[in-house]
Amino acid sequence: MKTFGARLRHAMHHFGPLCVGIDPHPQLLAAWGLSEDAEGVEKFAEICVEAFDGTVALVKPQVAFFEAYGSAGIAVLERTVEVLRASGTLVLADAKRGDIGSTMDAYARTWLGDGPLGSDAVTVSPYLGFGSLAPALELAEANHRGLFVLAATSNPEGAQVQTARAADGRSIAQTMVDEAAARNAGHDFGSVGVVVGATLAEAPDLTALNGPILMPGIGAQGGGPGSVRDLVPESVLGAVVPNVSREVLREGPSVSALRARVSALQEDFAFLQR
Repeated sequence: MKTFGARLRHAMHHFGPLCVGIDPHPQLLAAWGLSEDAEGVEKFAEICVEAFDGTVALVKPQVAFFEAYGSAGIAVLERTVEVLRASGTLVLADAKRGDIGSTMDAYARTWLGDGPLGSDAVTVSPYLGFGSLAPALELAEANHRGLFVLAATSNPEGAQVQTARAADGRSIAQTMVDEAAARNAGHDFGSVGVVVGATLAEAPDLTALNGPILMPGIGAQGGGPGSVRDLVPESVLGAVVPNVSREVLREGPSVSALRARVSALQEDFAFLQR
């Protein structure tokens, strides 16, 4: 089996670089005329699967919006992941897990193993120390899966930690990028990506990452092609995976309208793959 990095790069070249979210937020459920319960979430997810399956490089279910409905919501998430992966669409579980020892190992087995929630990649938080991610890093490598490590997020609160300086003078966000880069060394395109907000005033140095750069904040949050160009050096633009959720999902529940918005955004970001 090819590594996640290799599979993602192939998908980006084939479909374009977009990652599209499946975020059954209560406001979106209402806007789509769906009930705010597991049944509504299931219908929402089914529409998204129909619209995005086989049309984008990466699909990112936001785990929290499924967890909110307990076991019934988790069952919907399991089916969503299963259907997408069975057709070959890459799935990024947006779970933002981060812990230590056996607990981190359990999170890794949940999202990167062969169980019902096993995905192609998962978002993780390194802010208990990058080394705490070791179980996830090891299992991802063994199972040809991927990680997206939170590095420089665009929420204002993140700066309190992420812009602090380590003893060697690097920002904490930069140390996370550098740690990810070390895991990608020796690969054509690594499987340890980072998350960098598209609305930041300044990003860490990404030139040595050699892996995917997930950039949320596109569209509804104010980011766009211009902000991506401003933040990312031209030499690594091809590694950028723009993450869009509300910008696309507000076009639902029409499958054709969702696909049309995705197509327009793929055109907007076509420059990333040139």
